[in-house]
Amino acid sequence: MKKYKIALIKGDGIGPEIVDEAVKVLDAVASCSDFSFSYEEALMGGCAYDIAGDPLPKETINIALNSDAVLFGAIGGEKWDTLPREMRPESGLLRFRKELGVYANLRPAVVYDELINASSLKASVVKGVDLMVVRELIGGIYFGEPKGRTADKGWNTMVYTRDEIVRIAHQAFKIAMQRSKRVCSVDKANVLDVSQLWRDTVIEVAKEYPEVELSHMYVDNAAMQLIRDPRQFDVMLTGNIFGDILSDEASMLSGSIGLLPSASVGAKIGVYEPIHGSAPDIAGQGIANPIATIASASMMLRYGLDEIAAAKKIDDAIKKALSEGYRTQDLAQFDAKEVCSTSEMGSIIANYIVR
Repeated sequence: MKKYKIALIKGDGIGPEIVDEAVKVLDAVASCSDFSFSYEEALMGGCAYDIAGDPLPKETINIALNSDAVLFGAIGGEKWDTLPREMRPESGLLRFRKELGVYANLRPAVVYDELINASSLKASVVKGVDLMVVRELIGGIYFGEPKGRTADKGWNTMVYTRDEIVRIAHQAFKIAMQRSKRVCSVDKANVLDVSQLWRDTVIEVAKEYPEVELSHMYVDNAAMQLIRDPRQFDVMLTGNIFGDILSDEASMLSGSIGLLPSASVGAKIGVYEPIHGSAPDIAGQGIANPIATIASASMMLRYGLDEIAAAKKIDDAIKKALSEGYRTQDLAQFDAKEVCSTSEMGSIIANYIVR
């Protein structure tokens, strides 16, 4: 039997609650699969600063690098907003991504039929939406040099090397091969030289994936098309700043940020986390929606451990729970038959898997 070692970084706010439910579901799927899990907890975020004086202790990096994957909750809160920037929880997360070399952020946007009315868009527009934004995560304008500011001037540099584009493009095409075999590469090649390099390089990489249909779209048009006709997209491949914006836009197609998972993968260990924040205002009340974290655990199985059948069991159990009318408080107004606590929702999904 295969044994996987998972690093658990629960973090701040609702992080511990939602990670505990994802672990419950992972143990359920392991009980009916040919693998098992062991877990090791590590600190990151405000809780790490409070205990160790650093939002990312060295021990956490070591634990992560000696694991098969990282399941991560959420970090941050007003309590730590006045710290020096390098000591804030978010700075620890950026350092963590760099240390692990996670250069590809995978952000699915799925609209569940049972929650179609939760979207702010018409049901006829969002019904059946199932897309994936593949965002380059550790390059581009957020990391480019030179950068700086004076009293009356600020500057940042958008830089991509060919190698950086090649590796993120391979991630997108490989994911497309598991889906509907379509990639839309999003850039601004009509204005930016760096985007022209992006487009030319993606075209080169596409030759290695003849089964995948490649298209291109300027980022302003892509933002419009996501709202006009999101079903046209399968995999959207783009750079850091464009992906930052488009993935948040895509996340709202579903109507609830509490449903959406993400993965950050690269050359070493992948990090799997919900896209929402730590929500300190509801922490400890047992009302947080754990589905995004449970779905992140499914992504961990699918993209990190190649346990695709087990990932599907989790996905099917989430859909079953929603179809039976179980809702956490954030979705109570959308055809809820029973409003569940965080723990109850985790148990319901875990029980569907075992059945």
